[in-house]
Amino acid sequence: MLITSVRKMKLKISPSRLCGEVKAPPSKSYAHRCLICAALAEGESRIIGISDSEDMLATLDCVEALGARYNKCGDTVTITGRRGKTPEGAVLRCRESGSTLRFMIPPALTGARVRFEGTPRLLERGIGIYEDMLGCKGIKIKKDEGGIELCGALTAGEYVLRGDVSSQFVSGLLFALPTLSGDSVIKVLPPVESRAYIDITLGVLRSFGIEISEPEPNIFTVRGGQRYEAGEKAVEGDWSNAAALEAFNFTGGSVKVTGLNNSSIQGDRVCLEYFERLKAPGARLDISSCPDLGPVLFALCAALGRGGVFTGTRRLRIKESDRAAVMAQTLKAFGIETELYDNEVIIKPGALKAPAGTLPAHNDHRIVMAEALLCSITGGIIDGVQAVRKSYPNYFADLGSLGLEAEDEA
Repeated sequence: MLITSVRKMKLKISPSRLCGEVKAPPSKSYAHRCLICAALAEGESRIIGISDSEDMLATLDCVEALGARYNKCGDTVTITGRRGKTPEGAVLRCRESGSTLRFMIPPALTGARVRFEGTPRLLERGIGIYEDMLGCKGIKIKKDEGGIELCGALTAGEYVLRGDVSSQFVSGLLFALPTLSGDSVIKVLPPVESRAYIDITLGVLRSFGIEISEPEPNIFTVRGGQRYEAGEKAVEGDWSNAAALEAFNFTGGSVKVTGLNNSSIQGDRVCLEYFERLKAPGARLDISSCPDLGPVLFALCAALGRGGVFTGTRRLRIKESDRAAVMAQTLKAFGIETELYDNEVIIKPGALKAPAGTLPAHNDHRIVMAEALLCSITGGIIDGVQAVRKSYPNYFADLGSLGLEAEDEA
C-alpha cells in the first residue's frame, strides 16, 4: 500500500526493505528562527522551505498574533514584519511546540498583556527558567490550566541562566534583546548542552542584520537599538528528521537522502557517525547535545542487537513524552531489555521479536519514527501515527515511496 496521508489511525507495518531516494524535509530549527526574525523585521521577507507541520503552523499563528502578517503559498511564506508593539490581549496559540513557546515569550513582552496557550503536555513541560528570571525583572506571570499570561515589558540588562535545561530559553532572549534601547549580557552557566542550537540562532540573527558578540565562551553581549533587516532566506534540510530516514541504511535498506547540508551546524548531523558507532558491541554515546536523536538511536541499537550505553539522557524526560521511559517500554515489547538511570540509558544485547500487542505512540513524533524503524524489521502495529504531523507530515508517504509495506488498521 502506498501511504499518501496520515489520519488519526493505527498503522499495520509489514517487514520491508526500504530502497530509493527521498528529499529531507526542511529544518524545523532553521524555519522557526527565520519566521520569528522576519516577523521582527521592518518590511517584507520571503522564507522558502516552510512545511505544513504542526510546529510550523503554530509559529505562523503566533507571529501573526504578534502583529506581523503572512501569506503561505506552497512551501514559501511571505511575512510583513510587525510595526510597533505586541497588541494588547494578544493570544499566542503554540499547540504543542516547545520551540514556539520559548522562542516567542521574550519578543512578545513589549508592555501589553499577552497569553500563551498550548496542549496540556506543553504546559507541563513549562517555562520555569523564564518564570524565575522574568519575575525578578518585574514581569507579571499568571498560569492556569489552559495557558500562561504575562504582562510587562522586557528590559535590557544582565540575564543569567542554566545551560543544561534547554537552549531555547537562550534563543528567546537573543531574539528580543537586540531591539531594546539598552545593551544586555546573557551568561549561560555550564554545562551548556545543545550549544549547536544557540549557534543556529546566532547564524540566523546575523543573516537578518543582528550582531551578537561572544567575548568569552557562552557569555553573549547584545548591543541594543538594532533593527532586523528583511530579506529572502532558504531553509536547509533537517538532519533531525533525516536521521529517521538514514537509519534504514543500517537495517538492510538502501536509502539516499537528498537536500542536506553536509557542512551544517545542526547538532543532529552527528547521526551518521553515531549510527556507525552502534555497530560495535556496547557502544557508548553521549547524546546531551542531540537529545532528539535519542529514540531513533535507541531503536537502531536494539535492531543491531549489540547493546549500548547512552549518557546525557536527562532531558529526554521533558520532551513530547518521557522518551527514555517510553522507549524502554517500546523496546521491551520487541524483547529488548533496558536499564534507566537519572542521566543514562543502557540497552542490553538481544534479538528483536515481533511485538505481541499494539504499540502506543504517546503522541510523540520521534517515538512513532523509532517504532516504524523497528516494525519495518519485525512487523507491528502503531497506534497514533498522526503524531508525525508535528514535524514531518509526509513521513509515512515518503516511507511508502521507498517501499514500506503498511496499511490502515481498524
